[in-house]
Amino acid sequence: MAFLQQFPRSVLPSRQDLPLLGTMIRAFTPGAWLAALLAALFVLVAVGGTTAIFQNDFFQRMTPVRPQDYVIWLATALLVGLLAGTFVLSRASEQAGKAVAGGFFADVAIGCPICNKVVVAVIGSSGALTYFGPLQIFIGIGSLGLLALALILRARAMGGVCPILAPAV
Repeated sequence: MAFLQQFPRSVLPSRQDLPLLGTMIRAFTPGAWLAALLAALFVLVAVGGTTAIFQNDFFQRMTPVRPQDYVIWLATALLVGLLAGTFVLSRASEQAGKAVAGGFFADVAIGCPICNKVVVAVIGSSGALTYFGPLQIFIGIGSLGLLALALILRARAMGGVCPILAPAV
């Protein structure tokens, strides 16, 4: 909690951001909705395919898909789609890094624990199932948090209420 206290209160997301999100989404043009739909479909196919949430010829899952995997997968697609739609409305942004990180961590959170070669190399397959598997839900929640934060910051920037922090000297 001390980490969050170093930021000015206006930088952290709050309930006051909800009207901004609503205003931004209502401002979506047909082109923005098309971009949102295409981005969401791309995420559904890319993340769902690489994590083998649905059957495909390229990837095979070693553990069953959990309900949390479906929730994180669908919520990621929704948030990435909305973020993509905002870039049709206004191109300038510094939130792309949060969106990429959120998408990457969603893929890690949804994937089969023993299919992740880095995790298996570090802690072995039994460690992946015992330790990494249960942590995946927290990785997924963090990835959704990054995507939601990027969307909120986009809404603030587009609404003209994004606080400008003084540069560190």
